[in-house]
Amino acid sequence: MDSVLDLLHQTMSSPWVYLALFAIAVVDGFFPVVPSETAVITAGVFAATGQPDLPAVIAVAAAGALVGDHVSYAIGRGGGGRLLARMPAGGRRRAALDRARRGIGRRGGLILTVARYIPGGRTAVTLTMGAIGFPRLRFLAFDTLAAVSWGVYSALVGYLGGLAFEQDPLRGLLLGLGLALTVTLVVEVVRWARGRHRARAAATEPEYAGLLR
Repeated sequence: MDSVLDLLHQTMSSPWVYLALFAIAVVDGFFPVVPSETAVITAGVFAATGQPDLPAVIAVAAAGALVGDHVSYAIGRGGGGRLLARMPAGGRRRAALDRARRGIGRRGGLILTVARYIPGGRTAVTLTMGAIGFPRLRFLAFDTLAAVSWGVYSALVGYLGGLAFEQDPLRGLLLGLGLALTVTLVVEVVRWARGRHRARAAATEPEYAGLLR
C-alpha cells in the first residue's frame, strides 16, 4: 500500500497530471467508461498536501468536461440528427423523441446540469441535445455552468477529504469517493421518485377525466 501511495504522490506532483486530467475528462464526455470523477477527486485529495494545485485541477477538469460534452453534442448533431429524421411519424420512438424535445426545450439547462452528476447520464443528454438541434450557444452557456460546478464539486470533495485525513491520504480518497457516490445515489433516488409520481399521475388522469364528463 505504501508503494501505491508513493506512486500516486509522484504522479500527482508531476506537471503532466493536468494534461492527464484534461484528457480523461474529455474522453469521459462521449465515452463514459473513463472514470473522470474518480481522477479529479483523487487529484483533490493530494491537492491538500500542496501538489497538484487545487485551482488548476478545477480549471483543467472543467475545461476537459466542456470539450468532451461538445464532442458528444457534435456526434448527436451529426449521426443522431439523420437517424431521427428517418423515424416514422406517429411511432412510439418518435413520440418519445418529441417528449424529450419538449422537455429539453423547457428545462434544458436544468436537465444538463443535473445529468452532469449522473454516470452516463450526461452523455445521453448531450447526445440527445445535439440530435434534436438544441441551440449551440445555449448549450455552451448551460454546459459551461454544469462543467464548472462539476469541477469545483469533484475537486473540493477530494480536497476536504484530504484535509480531514492529511496523514492518511488513502482514507481521504475513500471518504471523497464515498461522498461522491452518496450524492449520485441521492440524485438517482430523487429522479426515480419523480418518475414514479409522474407515472401514477398519468395512470389516474383518465379516471379524473371520466368524472368530469
